[in-house]
Amino acid sequence: MVDRTFTRHSFLGIILLVWASILGVARPATAQDWFKTGTGLGVTKARLALPDTPARSTFAQPLPKTFHDVVWADLDYSGILEMVSPSFYPTAVPGQPSELKVQDWASAPANAYMVAYGNLAADAAGVAFSGYLSDVRNPAAPLALQKIYRGAATDADVRKMAHQFADDIIGVLSGGQMGIAQTEIAYVSARGGNKEIWVMDYDGATQHQLTHLKSISLTPRWSPDATRIAFTCFAPYRGVTSAQICMYSAASDRLLAFPRFRGTSGSPAWSPDGSEIAFMSSQSGDPEIYVSDASGGHMRRITFAAGVSTSPAWNPKTGKQMAFVSDRGGSPVLYVANSDGSDVQKVNLPDMGYVIDPSWSPNGQLLAFSWRRPSGNYDIYAMDIVSQQLVELTKDEGRNERPSWAPDGRHIVFESTRTGTRQIWSMLADGSQPHQLTFEGQNESPSWSPK
Repeated sequence: MVDRTFTRHSFLGIILLVWASILGVARPATAQDWFKTGTGLGVTKARLALPDTPARSTFAQPLPKTFHDVVWADLDYSGILEMVSPSFYPTAVPGQPSELKVQDWASAPANAYMVAYGNLAADAAGVAFSGYLSDVRNPAAPLALQKIYRGAATDADVRKMAHQFADDIIGVLSGGQMGIAQTEIAYVSARGGNKEIWVMDYDGATQHQLTHLKSISLTPRWSPDATRIAFTCFAPYRGVTSAQICMYSAASDRLLAFPRFRGTSGSPAWSPDGSEIAFMSSQSGDPEIYVSDASGGHMRRITFAAGVSTSPAWNPKTGKQMAFVSDRGGSPVLYVANSDGSDVQKVNLPDMGYVIDPSWSPNGQLLAFSWRRPSGNYDIYAMDIVSQQLVELTKDEGRNERPSWAPDGRHIVFESTRTGTRQIWSMLADGSQPHQLTFEGQNESPSWSPK
């Protein structure tokens, strides 16, 4: 008996590979081809159309428009698609494959390669969206995507369904790498009077407070499975309040126990498998980098140099390499070492200055960091750690710090004072399409969830 699922998926894979080659995935080399390759932004963007979402039922709220607008924003910000302007769309709006007139969408003025469409209807469980993705340049090809998404008839659930549809589309068109529309960003906000840990959707929606320590919280970092957030808190130890490592469980919505130490501790970073945490601690004198298991036990020191060593960041691809900042030679500069602290090497930059906040890209090729050059602001840079080629991502628009990569490697979140107050922004990893995500109070130190 023929395995029809395997046959269909294999056929679809061949179609998508051919389609990708037609679009010119292997573009000619440019001056920064290394960077485009490292971020996945170096392909010709596919032209995708997203017609309005027709409603098969009557809704008390504008849910079909909400659904369409969220999907559009997700796809437009994906970094791999060119959205066809609605002014070029045919008048007939398809809600299912039988209503899609492929020639109208493939021809001028739309000139689309793919069309994402569907319909929203009420059912006994709430609402259901029937979503489709069609290759209109190859109408004989099977549907690239066909799926039903269900949720309650609420704005929150419809937004969630829209994010799921967008991520599935990106997954198909990027060779299996899912989109980031369902990810979250943890950050520090002082809008309530104290610096607490907050979380929001990747696009800035549903901002809400997690911790209520009524103190100072800093540097949140997601665990690789996105169930915990390690952060710097101020807590008492033997009668003295100082910076310590705190742990929050996103799964159970509560703080978890983590040991406290003499002196100060902070800037936690997770190993790629989530079994260990690296952090700065002054428990033995100068601030050095220590590594413990995820519960704070079996601790060992891995840096041994006069001065301050801090801001560890594990290479998420290999787990064998760590970047950190140290002023052992004078000003704070960037170093890389093996994850056990051996083979410490200074990262040579083309100028003097002050480096903070290293962050690895998911593929382990690039390091993003904030660098204040002698004659400039703090700006975000990215470097190929092997060739040490460098590119500036922000350019003298306020103070830009604490970059954190999205799990797709195509986006970066960071904090910036470019509007006068400290706020959270995101951008494509080449520095384009900056989006302001927070507006109220002072917000800082973002961390993009790994999924």
